[in-house]
Amino acid sequence: MPIKKLKALLEAENVKYETLSHSPTFTAQETAASAHVPGKELAKTVMVKIDGKMAMAVLPASYRLDFELLKAAAKAREVELATEKEFRDMFPECDVGAMPPFGNLYGMDVFVAERLAEDEEIAFNAGSHTELIRLSYEDFERLVMPTVAPLARGLD
Repeated sequence: MPIKKLKALLEAENVKYETLSHSPTFTAQETAASAHVPGKELAKTVMVKIDGKMAMAVLPASYRLDFELLKAAAKAREVELATEKEFRDMFPECDVGAMPPFGNLYGMDVFVAERLAEDEEIAFNAGSHTELIRLSYEDFERLVMPTVAPLARGLD
């Protein structure tokens, strides 16, 4: 079952979404394969600290975050990867590493790779390592209001 806070938001906003169950996975690429979702449509959430403040960078599973590009997009002095210890308690309903890209529900900024914004639909972890939610990118953008910018590079 998707996390309660997210599900409540989607239902309150009359967003059409689909829940996809899959075998337990722990990397975005494994999740995409297990759920039969193209890697470019699976949004992975990378927790970062931007000038000391926790934020989310959201990019296609088949891409890697470019910290210099994120730094420019955020107009920041410093961007670094957050450790699990720093963010795990912020998402009590979620398995560590399976939080959905709805930082607005947790009071944090969200930055989305422009490549992901090109997709009609996106799928993302629904708080567990066995479930995804798929919805239109348009609905995601309307609800989250992320900063869309070049943030990532394709994996080689």
